[in-house]
Amino acid sequence: MLRRVRQSLRQVLFLMARRPDLLCGAIVLGVLLVLAVKFTCSRAKNVVAAARPPVRFFSAEAPVVDLYLGQLDQVERLRSVAEVSLIFFYAPWCAHSMAARQEVQQVAKKLAKQVQFVAVNCWWSQGKCRRHNRFYQYPIIHLFYRRFGPIEYKGPFVAPYVESFILRVITPLTYLPSRAQLEEFLSCHEPRVVGFFQFNSSPQPPGYITYLSSALQALKRDFRGVVRFGVVTNKQVAEAISLREDEAVYLHRRFNSSLIFPRRERNFTSEAICNWVFQHRETVLQWLHPPGTKSRLLEQELNKGSALLLFLPHNPLGSQPSPLLQQVADVAVRYHSCANSNHFVVDKSSTSRSRCCQSVVLPESGTRVCEVCLSSSRPSLTASPVRCSFPSTTPGGDVFQTYLRHCCLQQLPSPLSIKTATSAGCSAFLNSYSPFSQYSACCRKVEPQLNESQAKEEPDMQRVPPSPPPSSDPPSSLPQQEGDGITGLRCQTNRTLRFYVLDVDLNWPLAVRLGASGNRSASLLQEAGARGDVSADGSFAAIVNLKDEVHYVLRRSPAATLTESLEAFIRNFSAPYSLLQRHLVGQEGRKGSEEEEEAKRADEHQHPPPRLLITELTTSTFLPSVMDLEKDVLLFYYTQWCGFCSVLNHIIIQLARLLQGNRSITVARVNVARNDLPWEFMVDHVPSILLFPKYRKHYSVKFPDDLPITLPNLLHFILKHSGSVHHADKASVDAEGPGPGTVLHAEFLALQREVKSLQHAREHLSQQLAQLWRDNRRLTFDARSLEAENADLQRERQSLEDQHREKSRQLGEAVTRLQELVDTSENLLNENTLLRVLLRALKDRTEAQEQAAAERKEAEQKRSHMAS
Repeated sequence: MLRRVRQSLRQVLFLMARRPDLLCGAIVLGVLLVLAVKFTCSRAKNVVAAARPPVRFFSAEAPVVDLYLGQLDQVERLRSVAEVSLIFFYAPWCAHSMAARQEVQQVAKKLAKQVQFVAVNCWWSQGKCRRHNRFYQYPIIHLFYRRFGPIEYKGPFVAPYVESFILRVITPLTYLPSRAQLEEFLSCHEPRVVGFFQFNSSPQPPGYITYLSSALQALKRDFRGVVRFGVVTNKQVAEAISLREDEAVYLHRRFNSSLIFPRRERNFTSEAICNWVFQHRETVLQWLHPPGTKSRLLEQELNKGSALLLFLPHNPLGSQPSPLLQQVADVAVRYHSCANSNHFVVDKSSTSRSRCCQSVVLPESGTRVCEVCLSSSRPSLTASPVRCSFPSTTPGGDVFQTYLRHCCLQQLPSPLSIKTATSAGCSAFLNSYSPFSQYSACCRKVEPQLNESQAKEEPDMQRVPPSPPPSSDPPSSLPQQEGDGITGLRCQTNRTLRFYVLDVDLNWPLAVRLGASGNRSASLLQEAGARGDVSADGSFAAIVNLKDEVHYVLRRSPAATLTESLEAFIRNFSAPYSLLQRHLVGQEGRKGSEEEEEAKRADEHQHPPPRLLITELTTSTFLPSVMDLEKDVLLFYYTQWCGFCSVLNHIIIQLARLLQGNRSITVARVNVARNDLPWEFMVDHVPSILLFPKYRKHYSVKFPDDLPITLPNLLHFILKHSGSVHHADKASVDAEGPGPGTVLHAEFLALQREVKSLQHAREHLSQQLAQLWRDNRRLTFDARSLEAENADLQRERQSLEDQHREKSRQLGEAVTRLQELVDTSENLLNENTLLRVLLRALKDRTEAQEQAAAERKEAEQKRSHMAS
């Protein structure tokens, strides 16, 4: 490598020696290059402008200390002098920080006398906050209570929620001086913790600070402070909950035994108390606060099982729970109260058997009556009165009758086998959820009793029992059970529910996706309340079953309360044969009023709109369009993310253009990613094509998967499976007075329409074939011209390759000659150097001889002179 470099340098030096102008040009070019680089770098430094110094983020009137230079040392100083302080870390460019600024200012104006508000710019590169902290999002709120902290706020940046959280931090404990206040404190459905500390011996017991820190630790885990901590200082009040020892912590539980913190087994520290409380607490109603960003919070909760999502208006600053939340909490508590779900009479033995009976009139026949009895056998410790809960037998309450019809009547004898009035058919079946319960049903036929006048007037008339009036209420709003039918239902069914509450104002988009009205204006809320989607109080409820991929929406009756609607909704979901219908979510267009729809239909009769090539179906228009008996519907299933569906779009459009003149065939498509469909109309993959023939919708046909989706194959598929007149319902033909002429005329009209459609299709095909022939001919000429051009290019390429080889050979010879010249010049230089050395040596030798001769001559002259 070094040898090659040396040779290259020698060649350059040789050329420069022969061409001095090249050396001058290289020097000039080098100088210009250095000047250009220097000039460019100097301009680049001037383009990058220095960062502007930060300015105040909060207004000067706001009671917030704005450290816009990121002075983290001042934060510690301000925090040390305040009992409660709030630190707001922000970035000036962050939109979330700008939105939260107004909310924090609003809270600061109300709580400025109790809390020190400090805002820190944690984005300024020269500030200490940026260098010492690494925040991945903004804004961040930290609260400090004296020396305890930081307590990070993880809730929504809304003024009421922030203020509620600050108030919880200011007063983490609730003082309970009397038994009445203690009972009121423990009556809430949320978990409650009570600590007993006597302040007689010392101003502040040592365990009290630990208990206070545990309450603040709980606020770290849950910003809402669902687990409330109370403190009792009176010994008589503490004895009401069996607290006799000082510095004891009591966890109140509603369904299981309450617990006392085991100080002998665990260390009495704030973290240990907090972990113990969250491990053993009972939660019947859980709040959800989806952050609105990418998060798996909602998915994690829904994966636990079926969930009842309740969207309620909520005021975090309210001293008492709202009436709606109180009703929901009451329903949730009774739903989880398994110990109070059944009461039976027991004897002195450990096990007794009780029996409750009720008569039920079957809806199929008013003369058949079933006596349904519930026999239960289970251990109990105390005697209690018998209380039986049967479903309602009033009109509309037919859930239990449906259950009885499916489970019991299949084993009962038919009415023809019942010979006498006293004959009965009996059947017993086990309860599906408890081995201690058993239903038994005895059905018999009861002859109606008539008086003498009725017997004379109607001796031979068939007696038909009056049918109950139909109920207009939706299934979820019907009271299905008399008495308290929701108590203990969690332990009586395998379809258990988890109760979740969400703030309707913060999570309204989620409610809309589940089926609520799309706008929260007063008029639209009133219309949604009339439909039952959203109640007049603004609440919305839905049951989501993520495993089965279904959800149900609560349709409230205007006359029913929230408690009644929820109880019926939960019972219908828990029933073995549920009447709830799956809610389908789809792309709904603009819904006008009834007058606008009628005017639109009248205008369509006068001026028919132009027919679309492809009909786009949604969830609401799917069944009316597909189930049109007078049209063959070719349905194309697709999604917006399916690449194969996009490839087939031009084929579907060509097919729709061919069939545009045929009014009896509709080409439609549906986006199954945005429109829920009934299970019987779903497909296992996309793209898929189904044909629903006219007059035979139950004989829908799927396009074969092993057949390529092309225009001829689709036409053959439609012609093969499309419906015809002879498949029409016979009832419609009988109504018109059918005859041989009518049938032949109908067949003739159908054949005539088919011939016309085939003629139109043939014309379209002929035009397309002509166009294809012209395109093919043009492509042939283009191909020939391209082939000629290609041949010319090949020849030019061959000549260029020959020239390239010749030039390469000549260049090689020139390089060889140059190498020889270089070698010759090097030899000449070496010889020249040797000659110069020899000449120098000869010159030195000659000079030495001349000098010696001169010296000898001078010596001789001196000797001759002396001799003379």
